[in-house]
Amino acid sequence: DSARIFEFYWAESETERRKKIFPFFWDSIAARGQLYGNRAYDNKVDVANPYWFSYPGYNEIFTGYPDTAINSNGYMANPHVTVLEYINQQEGFRGKVAAFGAWGAFDRILNKERCGFPVVAAFSPTGGEHPTSREALINAMLKDSYRAFGNGECLDVFTHYAAMETLKEKKPRLLFIGYGETDEWAHAGRYKDYLDAARQVDNWIREIWDYVQSEPQYRNKTAIFITVDHGRGDIDKDQWTGHGSKGVEDSHEIWMAVMGPGIPAKGEVKTPGQLYQKQVAQTVASLLGLHYQAEHPIGEEIKEIRN
Repeated sequence: DSARIFEFYWAESETERRKKIFPFFWDSIAARGQLYGNRAYDNKVDVANPYWFSYPGYNEIFTGYPDTAINSNGYMANPHVTVLEYINQQEGFRGKVAAFGAWGAFDRILNKERCGFPVVAAFSPTGGEHPTSREALINAMLKDSYRAFGNGECLDVFTHYAAMETLKEKKPRLLFIGYGETDEWAHAGRYKDYLDAARQVDNWIREIWDYVQSEPQYRNKTAIFITVDHGRGDIDKDQWTGHGSKGVEDSHEIWMAVMGPGIPAKGEVKTPGQLYQKQVAQTVASLLGLHYQAEHPIGEEIKEIRN
């Protein structure tokens, strides 16, 4: 495995190595979009919640509110109206929102029972009551697939293909995709699989971008926003498999990337600054010409993206 890792991912410089893992990020997003969070330049992106793990992080992403009551990955259905749910309620967006996630907890994070838009998570079938032939095949393969992470999370390939089928057939105006394998392989200490999963997600993001740029409905009218729910260990390299405020002191450190119309090509932002995960929700709404409102505080839009 170590020989294969060196063959595929090793280079003398850090900039060359990161490009081998994320070629689309460093070829395309760095050329046409914006990347935030390189702390070598004092450009910081952090979670605002005090826990530094998944459900609190995703709640912060979707609501702009780092609610301290949400303190467990087993937390109940989200009581807050997420930005996805809010957008689905707006004129011109009803029935045009969809969410796909490898992790089953997205059913609760997005409150599937209440939200009013499709949430396809873990081993839930895609396509509703009338799946296309391709969706039926995805569902059959998903049902019979190897459950590497138990019943709570499927392999990313099923989430990606289900989401792409909805993108092509239903043409949503807002689509969320939550990949999960990098987190799972890191927790398992499987470094090769961790790198391979990251590289595969980069390929899929390229596929998504190429598709939207090939479709008249989406071409030059679509933004793509990419971020993560938490960071991982870096100060102590042996802690790269974990995260959480009780054990990994720097796992509040995250990053963001964005590309699309009206977003200046800044590349890797090398000026000092501080952004937070709680700003994602309002920023996503603003990219769609909306202002997200809810019965809780919401982090402000990231205005640097437009300037």
